Formats: sequence, structure tokens, C-alpha cells
Amino acid sequence: MNNATATLEKRTVRKVTRRIVPFLFVLYIISYLDRANIGYAALEMNEALGLTSQVFGIATGIFFIGYFLFEVPSNILMQRFGARVWITRILVTWGIISVSTGFAQNAMQLYIIRFLLGVAEAGFFPAVILYITYWFRTKEQASTIAMFMTAIAASYIIGAPFSTWIMDNINWMGMPGWRWMFVLEGMPAVILGIVTFFYLTDRPEDAKWLTKEEKSWLLAELKKEREAKEQTKENQKRHGHKEALTDSKVWYLALIYFVYIAGTLGVGYWMPQIIKGLSTYLTNTQIGLIATIPYIAASIAMNYWSRRSDRMEERRMHSALPLVVAAITLIGAGMTAQPFLAMFLITVSLAGMYCFKGPFWALPTMMLTPAKAAVGIAVINSIGNLGGFVGPYAVGILKDTTGSTSAGLYFLSAMLLIAFVMLLFMRKEKNNSSEESNKIAI
Repeated sequence: MNNATATLEKRTVRKVTRRIVPFLFVLYIISYLDRANIGYAALEMNEALGLTSQVFGIATGIFFIGYFLFEVPSNILMQRFGARVWITRILVTWGIISVSTGFAQNAMQLYIIRFLLGVAEAGFFPAVILYITYWFRTKEQASTIAMFMTAIAASYIIGAPFSTWIMDNINWMGMPGWRWMFVLEGMPAVILGIVTFFYLTDRPEDAKWLTKEEKSWLLAELKKEREAKEQTKENQKRHGHKEALTDSKVWYLALIYFVYIAGTLGVGYWMPQIIKGLSTYLTNTQIGLIATIPYIAASIAMNYWSRRSDRMEERRMHSALPLVVAAITLIGAGMTAQPFLAMFLITVSLAGMYCFKGPFWALPTMMLTPAKAAVGIAVINSIGNLGGFVGPYAVGILKDTTGSTSAGLYFLSAMLLIAFVMLLFMRKEKNNSSEESNKIAI
């Protein structure tokens, strides 16, 4: 590669990154804030609506049932209508439904709203992952996905103190703060949905903000990579959806992600109540501020680990090793009675959970042809996200049964260890190409 080409490459990748990733980052912050703020609302909502821990677990988890049922259809429709139009639709509908959560009067209404929120948001994450593959080469995807997924941690860093501050300080028109939290945090999704329609560009060939030279280079690079993955392109185009649904690699990755999500979301939704259980003197706002600490550490660790994965061109072990660290420290958190030590161990555990994300989501696009990737990513994410029902529900049952969250933490640790073992059982394919270390088989 000569100096001129290297300069063009660097300039184009930087311009695409700056144009796309920060905006997707903001959208994902809103996405996770609207699905996870129920964890903070629970500090007051559970008593107000008479919810037991088990009922709360169902309310948090039922979101993922709706998400699962409509994930693949949503991603197929995204291919038909384009990223700009479909992501706009997703944002506007989930924002409206999120606002309605603030008006739930009982457990059944909460179940229905949370289910519909999952239906509305279904397809957003795989649509964004697929959208990233339209703009970035394989070697850049793990770090790009990690930058985007840092928004999950950022949503907690921003959302925890903001949500709990609303709960403690806003009681307009006689409505309690936890209800206003849902209303005020749901509105940005509607606004950003409208912005998305005018801001996003569907494909590189439509990018007026790239110069002709930059556009030509990017399209040539993406085409070269695509052709290297495809041997019978037209056949794959006709049968990609069906083949993705019958591909064993898709289902194996989906099972790994299912177990992982069961472990990690159980921690996320119950974090405010875990922190509250460490002290009887904390206000809602103080709980929110403390809850930011693990996510700040997790976001820093995730970006470092994903860049390391890109630099070493290795995905499997970079996905697996953080999970065993997360599991061990989560067990320790369940065993200790010391608040500061428990928070330290939870912080390390959460950092491990987040380090898994970037390398793992680079695996599907390496293992699947582009024709399979759209549906394959959706299948992995939708099946995997059913774990979002299992984890919080299991923690709720164990908390009601034992009176503490320790048993729940042990269960979540076991889920992470299972995901770790499954990743170890994936093997490398023998390959003579320069990307040999990236080729994975089941």
C-alpha cells in the first residue's frame, strides 16, 4: 500500500466513523435507557403497584418476548425499506410506548406495555450491526461495534443519576417521580426518530458527504471483501434467508448469546436494588450515582479489549476470557458482606461482561456470507435476547425464595460460565488466507 492510498484509507475511515458512530451511539443510549430505566423505577414503582420481586422479574423480562417474536421480521423489513426509514419507525414507536409506561396502573398493564415496547424496539440492534457492515470492513468492525456499544454503559452512566434525580425531584401535577421518569425519558426517542430520517444515509453509494475518491475507495474495499466471502453469490442471494435459519453456526452463536444475556441483564436490571440492599441510608439519587461506577469502568475496559481484539485479529478467546473473569467475580460479590468489596467485584464482573461484546459481534460477519448475515445476526440477537427474560425472572424468584440477591448472583455466574465453555468448544478452521486466525467453525 503506497502512501497516497494509506492516507486515503485513513481519511475515509475516519470520516465515516465520525459521521455514523456518534449518532448511532446517541440512539443506543436512548434505546437502553428506555428499556433499562424500569430498574430505577422499581425503587418506588414496586411498592406503588404492589409488585413482588417475581412479578418485577416478569415485567422486565417480558420485553424480550416481544423483542424475540418480531426481531427477524423487523430486520427483513429493514432490508426492504432501508436503514434510514426503518430505524426512524423503530425509534418513534418505541418512544411513544415508553412514555405510556408512566401511566401503568397495575402489573397487567405493565406487562402489556413492556411486551409492546419489545415489539416496537425489535430489530434495532441487528439493524445497526448490519448497517455497520455496510460501511466498515471486517477488520474494523469489532472496535466500531465496541464504540457503538459503549452506549450501553453510557446509558447507565447518564441514566442512573438522571433517572433517580427525576424520581426524587419531579412530582408535577401530582404524578410521582417514577412516572415522570418514563415520560421524560421516552420523548427523546420520538424526536431522534425524526432526526434519523433526515440524517442517516442508507449506503455508501448514496453518501453525498464523501468525496468521489473516498466513495470509490470505500465501495471497492467493501466489494473486494464481499466477493472474497461469496463463492456462489446469486444462489446465496436467493436462499440466504433460508440458509441462515438452518445454519448450525447461527444457532450455536444464538445459544451462546442467550446464556450470556441471561447472565448480564440479570445484573443490569437488579443493580439499583442490589446497591440499595448494601445500605439502608442511601437516597434514590445516591443509588443512581453509585450505579455509574461499574459502567464507567466497563466502558473503558470494553473499548481497550475490542481494540486489542482487532489488533491481534482474534475473536474467540477475546470473547471467552472476559466471561470467566465476570463469573468468578460475580460469585465473590454474592459471598461477601462488605459493601465496598461487593461493589468492586460487581465492577470487575460488569467490565468482563462488556468486554465480551465487541469481539463476539465480529464473529457472525466472519462466519456468515453477507447474504446470510442480515437474518443470521437477527436470529442470534432475537434468540439470545430471550435470555433477557430468563435472567431477571430467575433472580426475582430466587430473591423472593431466599430473601437476598446472593442466590441470584450465583445463578447469573453459572450462565456466564456456560457461555465461556461454549466459546471454548468453537474451533478454528484451517485456512491459508491472511485472516486464518479469524475463521471459526462449530
